Amino acid sequence: MPEPLSCTGQSVLLVLHDVAPPTWPDYQAFVETVDALGNIPITWLVVPNFHKQAPLARADAFRRQLDRRLARGDELALHGYYHADDGPPPHSPRDYFMRRIYTVEGEFYDLDHATALQRLQSGMATFQQFGWPLAGFVAPAWLMSEGTRRALSNLPLRYTSDSRHLYRLPDFAPVAAPGLVWSARSAWRRGLSRVACEVYVAQLEQAPVIRLGVHPVDMRHAGARRYWLKTLQQLLEQGRTPLTKQAWLAQQ
Repeated sequence: MPEPLSCTGQSVLLVLHDVAPPTWPDYQAFVETVDALGNIPITWLVVPNFHKQAPLARADAFRRQLDRRLARGDELALHGYYHADDGPPPHSPRDYFMRRIYTVEGEFYDLDHATALQRLQSGMATFQQFGWPLAGFVAPAWLMSEGTRRALSNLPLRYTSDSRHLYRLPDFAPVAAPGLVWSARSAWRRGLSRVACEVYVAQLEQAPVIRLGVHPVDMRHAGARRYWLKTLQQLLEQGRTPLTKQAWLAQQ
């Protein structure tokens, strides 16, 4: 396994969301290009059974790929269990917006404590089954119910996150870690995302860390792929150290 990188100044964290057997074809060429840039560790947000149709137990070749990533020094984090919102219909205008417009994959947005705990424990058991170390949990779309927060407070995980912070568990102590993310489902969303991210990254010039939150849908659009590669290269050229989320948090 490569030696852990030492963070001597500003950092950049490359994070791949929604990692599962069906999304690997979207990511493969992008990851190969990133690997060609040098030793850039990646945090992979892994879904144990993506949309209830892709259990990792039936994906031997994909699991071997993740084993190889761990050997390179990458990090695997738990990203929901199904990455699908299978709860009852929304019961308020706000819930409708969050679960049907903002996202349709906010799996942990409305879960009660018992259900959230069961899914978290099942995800942790999946990682344990395959011998994967686990420090972090990231809820799909960064949406967590109070029941989810309670469950996380009683589990041996080290961190969770939203779009602006990492949170040390079990007490949810916030650590500022701003992130860039695109909404790439339509042309107008992609255009707005590009402008917003370009403005935001300029504001973050002095920030200790910047997260790049990449999604499979980004990889299906050439402009989005080019943006992420260009931004990663620019941040590296500015002297930022590439780290995984776990490695960066351990140094704070």
